[in-house]
Amino acid sequence: MSLHATRVDAARARPGAASTEGFLQTTAPRPHPPRRRAIMAAHPEVARLIGHDPITAVITLCVVAGQLVIAGLLGHLGLGYWWLALIAAFCVGAFANHAMFVVIHDACHNAILKKPVWNKWVGILADLPNTVPTAMGFRCYHIKHHSHLGDYDFDADLPSHWEARTFGHSWYGKAAWMFFFAAFQLARLGRLRGSVPMWGRWTYINAVCVILFDIAVLVFLGPNALLYLFASFWFSVGGLHPLGARWVQEHFTDDPAQETFDYYGPLNIVALNIGYHNEHHDFPDIPWTRLPELKRMAPEFYDHLKTHKSWFGLLIKFIFDPHYTLYTRVDRSAANTPAPAKR
Repeated sequence: MSLHATRVDAARARPGAASTEGFLQTTAPRPHPPRRRAIMAAHPEVARLIGHDPITAVITLCVVAGQLVIAGLLGHLGLGYWWLALIAAFCVGAFANHAMFVVIHDACHNAILKKPVWNKWVGILADLPNTVPTAMGFRCYHIKHHSHLGDYDFDADLPSHWEARTFGHSWYGKAAWMFFFAAFQLARLGRLRGSVPMWGRWTYINAVCVILFDIAVLVFLGPNALLYLFASFWFSVGGLHPLGARWVQEHFTDDPAQETFDYYGPLNIVALNIGYHNEHHDFPDIPWTRLPELKRMAPEFYDHLKTHKSWFGLLIKFIFDPHYTLYTRVDRSAANTPAPAKR
């Protein structure tokens, strides 16, 4: 047995042990499809939760309009109030843009409106306050995250090895990784195998819409308005904001027996239930509004799972606890590698 395998086995055997040499390897299949089948067999009434919820489109219109109003007020004050734009972005805008990211997430699964094309337009609408076109690119690789969960070659949610080696072991490295999380996630796309059609008609439509929106904000509302919106985007996906801890909450683990974690705290109200992550992976075709009902319908499948109580607490723990590294994740690449043909 190799030294690497020994260390991985040791990390498996000791909950809380840091993984410093590589991801936690497993040959187990993804846990979510079998749990979905088991839940459907035990609770066939869950099927009625599957579908669409157009209220999400209404929420999207309201939040985008609200962000424009705040941006307009800050733009009116002028760039001399850049500091107020950053404070407002951290305290208010991050929550608004994060909610819009969850809308983009539901739109990827066509869980908002009936037709896929309508979901794409809702996703683009939700993307406008981000100032950076993300919706259609996210749509491309997020489906791979579900179908190839924890597979390094296909799942862009796993940090790249260079990320883990460079930033993953020191508190200041992990803090920098959290602050620049948006850039790191984008940089991973080049490593993915298989066909991920990042560049296509909808990607260009998304880019044109967001760029035109940015130009309109700059011209009519001023540079401080655009700064507010960009800062809201940056803090919403990382930027050392407590909301950024959801990226740790979802799949960082020291126990390969459970690789997806939930957060049931109060921030789900403004985060559109994104903390119900086991439920979402089990049933990605259930809208965010009905995920708590799924948990109530099938408590025996969820109540025993380990959860995180606080995103802020998790953020602090992730940065300063040496047991957390960027390798504290499950990699099942070996499980998806075809076995050699028998001679």
